[in-house]
Amino acid sequence: MTNNSNNGNENSFAQSLIPNSFYNIIRQERIFIGLIGLFFFIAGVSFPYAEIAMWVGFLFAGYSAIANDSIQTIGTFLASNQDKKWWALWIYIGGIFLVTVSISWFLFDGDVSYQRLSSKGFSEAPTNFSFLQVAAPIFLLILTRMRMPVSTTFLLLSSFAADAEAITSVLGKSLSGYFLAFAAGLIVWLVVTKTIEKKFSNHKPASYWLPIQWIISGTLWAVWVMQDAANIAVYLPRSLSFGQFLGFGLFIFFGLGLLFYLRGDRIQQIVTEKSRVTDIRSATIIDFIYAILLVYKLTISTVPMSTTWVFLGLLAGRELGMSIMDALGLGKPMKKVLKIITKDLSFALFGLLVSILLAISINADVRTELLNMIGY
Repeated sequence: MTNNSNNGNENSFAQSLIPNSFYNIIRQERIFIGLIGLFFFIAGVSFPYAEIAMWVGFLFAGYSAIANDSIQTIGTFLASNQDKKWWALWIYIGGIFLVTVSISWFLFDGDVSYQRLSSKGFSEAPTNFSFLQVAAPIFLLILTRMRMPVSTTFLLLSSFAADAEAITSVLGKSLSGYFLAFAAGLIVWLVVTKTIEKKFSNHKPASYWLPIQWIISGTLWAVWVMQDAANIAVYLPRSLSFGQFLGFGLFIFFGLGLLFYLRGDRIQQIVTEKSRVTDIRSATIIDFIYAILLVYKLTISTVPMSTTWVFLGLLAGRELGMSIMDALGLGKPMKKVLKIITKDLSFALFGLLVSILLAISINADVRTELLNMIGY
């Protein structure tokens, strides 16, 4: 009884010092907060030793990037396959990952990024690391926990940009990708909401939709890996030995397993809050259009691009199109749609701001160039 009374007094004292809502968050997230503290400590200890720091940074980046970016490619896949065993989904998606990076490693002399890192500003592998470069993925883990769909391309690659032009070229390609995807989503769903979506709402999916969706989702995932493997591989040598490649591939493979076991974790809400994404047919159409957009952006240049911004643009255009043409309650009210679009975009812009702050904190040359660009 005495111990229980003491514990109760200690809790009451802590609550009197900390606002109740904040105190509850700390209690609920105490394990995550503890892990984040441990990760920052590991980053601080390892960054002076380049050979160790590159693998520590890669391990942090590998899981954080996959966890945040999972909403784009496997988010709709997870949402529409909730009745399937998690390990079956993992083996399929994980196997595609291994095949995709193996092809790049073989064709491009040890490069697993499909030459995304060959563009100006990223072509040289880092030979030494700052604390913030190793810790950058930890910030991404925190933002992911807060359900923020931020750009891993900006957050991770900006930390290694050799000049400001590298950042602005990535930003330009990503912004054009957002608006192109927004227009594509709006136009397509202005057409299909009262035709295909109407039919979907009245009939259950035929059995052939399952293999179609798995093929299209697998293709989308492979194209995404071609674009975003650079965000993880930026910590490593541009040409990996077989042993290094094995470590790279197997870590991501088993990281995907954890992600599927958690069913996408909290960031999955970005997908599930959208209209009718649990319908396998609607999910397949989203993935098909998204894959086409990524293939187009993949082929026009080797400059890295934020696939997150493309995905958010596509979902924003889709939601708006369904709301405009909706007569059956398939879409959401316009006010709610605009609120969702604004929220997603504000999170993406917040991630961009964090990325730029990291870049100018790490690299004095980038800081000078960026300040000159804005007139300082």
